[in-house]
Amino acid sequence: MSRVCPVTGKGPLSGNNRSHSLRATRRTWNCNLQTHTIIVDGKKMRVRMSARAYRSLVK
Repeated sequence: MSRVCPVTGKGPLSGNNRSHSLRATRRTWNCNLQTHTIIVDGKKMRVRMSARAYRSLVK
């Protein structure tokens, strides 16, 4: 299962963990995907979309 929002196209970002001594190790930030039921063409569909995209659709 991919970690990409089908509405906005947001995906995981990568960067560094920084310890107190400033050693860098790689890490990822995943987008906040939630399962929502939305109506598409008159049919209910379960979609894993980002929380921000869902808030925009509700508004």
